[in-house]
Amino acid sequence: MRLVTLSTLFWLIADQASKYGVMYGLNLIETRALDVMPPLLTFRLGFNTGVNFGLFSGGPDVMRWILIVVAILIILWLLWWARHGLTRPIALVSAGAVIGGALGNTFDRLFHGGVIDFLNMSCCGIVNPYVFNVADIGIVGGAIGLVFFADKARTADDAP
Repeated sequence: MRLVTLSTLFWLIADQASKYGVMYGLNLIETRALDVMPPLLTFRLGFNTGVNFGLFSGGPDVMRWILIVVAILIILWLLWWARHGLTRPIALVSAGAVIGGALGNTFDRLFHGGVIDFLNMSCCGIVNPYVFNVADIGIVGGAIGLVFFADKARTADDAP
């Protein structure tokens, strides 16, 4: 569980520190946009009260609380899975990445009413209108890691 905890802390701190640094250190809260290496990397302030890509945004405030509860349930399930089913170190780190990212976005929902996004990346003539954050990177990367590196469930055919 030590790897899960360390990975969780890394992604949670990286997410919250990056949001604070960009919002206040680079004054994105005032400027709303900052070209870093356009179009590859730009900072664009976004505030998401829904789920991925703003789906269900602008809904009733109860949706915020439903999303918080769902995130907490997923975090608890991942902690249980990490303790009882995951043994490979990369799988434990991946679970921590998902948990840390989910906690970062949950903190945003609790304290800001929605998720703060700021990263925008476009390339090769394709203009990406969406923004995301470091927590989202942890969630997606961790989920991919779990798909590829989680221990396979044992079946009757696997018995010695």
